[in-house]
Amino acid sequence: MTTNAATDPMIGRMIDHRYRVRSRIARGGMATVYLATDVRLERRVAIKIMHGHLADDQAFRERFIQEARSAARLSHPNLVGVYDQGAEDDTAYIVMEYIPGITLRDLLQEHHALTPEQATDILRAVLAGLASAHRAGIVHRDLKPENVLLADDGRIKLGDFGLARATTANTATGAALLGTIAYLSPELVTRGAADSRSDIYALGIMLYEMLTGEQPYKGEQPMQIAYQHANDSVPAPSAAVEGVPPELDDLVAWATARNPDDRPSDAREMLDHMSGNQQRATGQYRTAVLRPENATAILPAGSASPSSADSGDATTILDPAGATGGQRPPARGGRNTPGPRRTGSQPGALSPAGQRLADKSAKRRKRGWIVLVVVLVLMAIGGSIGWALGPGPWGNVRIPEVAGKSVSQARQLLEAQGLHTASTTATRFDAVVAKGQVSTTKPAAKREVRKGTAIQIVVSNGPKMIALPAIVGQPISTVTAALDDDFQLQDDQYQFSADAAKDTVIAATGLGTDGATIDLSKTETYGERGPVTLTVSLGPVPDVVGGTVDEATAAFDAVGLTIGAQEGQFSDDVPEGQIISAKAQDDPAVKGTAVDLVVSKGPAPISLPDVQGKTINDATSTLENLGLKVSVPDCTNILCGFYDWKASLPVDSTDPAAGTTVHRGDTITLAYKQ
Repeated sequence: MTTNAATDPMIGRMIDHRYRVRSRIARGGMATVYLATDVRLERRVAIKIMHGHLADDQAFRERFIQEARSAARLSHPNLVGVYDQGAEDDTAYIVMEYIPGITLRDLLQEHHALTPEQATDILRAVLAGLASAHRAGIVHRDLKPENVLLADDGRIKLGDFGLARATTANTATGAALLGTIAYLSPELVTRGAADSRSDIYALGIMLYEMLTGEQPYKGEQPMQIAYQHANDSVPAPSAAVEGVPPELDDLVAWATARNPDDRPSDAREMLDHMSGNQQRATGQYRTAVLRPENATAILPAGSASPSSADSGDATTILDPAGATGGQRPPARGGRNTPGPRRTGSQPGALSPAGQRLADKSAKRRKRGWIVLVVVLVLMAIGGSIGWALGPGPWGNVRIPEVAGKSVSQARQLLEAQGLHTASTTATRFDAVVAKGQVSTTKPAAKREVRKGTAIQIVVSNGPKMIALPAIVGQPISTVTAALDDDFQLQDDQYQFSADAAKDTVIAATGLGTDGATIDLSKTETYGERGPVTLTVSLGPVPDVVGGTVDEATAAFDAVGLTIGAQEGQFSDDVPEGQIISAKAQDDPAVKGTAVDLVVSKGPAPISLPDVQGKTINDATSTLENLGLKVSVPDCTNILCGFYDWKASLPVDSTDPAAGTTVHRGDTITLAYKQ
């Protein structure tokens, strides 16, 4: 897709005074990728810029930054490199290696299906890069042809770790499943959980698509495809396309097994399996026994001449008598072993040519015995040296891994390998190994050293204690930047707070040496690389009192709250339909919390009592006690001026009439006879 400065304001813009945006490469749901120039290093790069309307979504910004961190930890020829990450004007960006070329999706759209050789070449490159990620503890979680880049120079690279997470992290996605539905593993569909075997499943679907040109599952609705992932088995590619080798059928079946335990544990296992299959399929490790050529054969007198097919260039000494038709003398000693012919003129004597050959053979046999003795002696010496350098006292051994063990256990393991331990131990800070246990050795574990080498044990002093900055009340961005280099930041927790502004830290917790939770706002130092969980304010719960239910629904939707129970209540002060009170079901409230509402039903209804016959004053008192207003027409009789007529005259009727439903504040008119 092409664009220009008139349609995209990013074109021509200088990001962070370093990256000049040239053109747009692709646009997705969360970010846009541009071709840019790094003016400092004078090279082309791809810069991924988060969409502006997502800038206020803190969770998305963190996920976007997590993509950069996950990918930056990896370095492999088959992975797209990440150079830089930052933010400008509330817009986050990632700077990546620019790969000119096409995607695997483009290739499939152009050629429909690939040959088995092309498919395995691409799969092997993707597996190599993915194995590097799995070895670093990173799961991609969004493998699909769109994320496999085929460079113009032939390189194959895997990119877009936008959904990547550490394998030890909680990968459940809640109500929504991340990734592309066509490549989701059964466990992602049913449980929303992913690990390295989920990536293997997606690769199996991709391999099927490369071999057949289509995905194994189809449906008009995403849930139809998801149901097939969870309940069906992927068919063999050879059932759809002829010529697919059985090895690739087996590979697809292995990678797409519904039970994760039946798949390769990670990309490395699958890659090693493919390499072994290829060696067997291409016939490597064959042993060929060849016939020696140009050999010299000495045949006994009278032996048949070897055929041309068997002799090759062999040299044969034939009996002259056989050539002339004379009698053949018996072999020496009556044996049938081949040997030089003796002359007929002198018994026991050899011809001059035969004698020279016999002398030469004798010298050869003597030299052969000498060579044999020398070889045996050298073998004995070599075996002794090999034993001494191997299992013997001069051999090399690999230093065992003793981290996390006690000093005494470490000494036993080292000495069992024929190594000595230094009399003194060293110490160092270690954020992983508990204080008092072995942190490492000098030289380090897994190195090969000569037996008898002195190994020094290094004991852990526990994590290095680092002073904590101000945390509570500070903006989350400031706190994250201050803590990120020294501590392991866990997933932030968010809650509504009436006392803290939005996006400020309310609390920070860590773990003590005993595993108990500690309040980091009440301590001055904390162990290096220790886990830190920040609680961030979402601001106060919106005040919806006095508004309508529709207004409250809109306000709550904007911040991630929902409407809970609604109760109607009569009110003389709040008009009907307006909210009297609101209370969150959880304290503190978090996103997803339901808020219960009390909604006004207006004033309570009153059945107008019958006051007929009561004096005007009594009737007035009765009605006013019910919250009603009373209207009494003036008395026009001249006699009314001479006595308290309201205390004497009885009520004849009311307007409205007795039994009518009225409400507080309504006016009742009393009628009387004058």
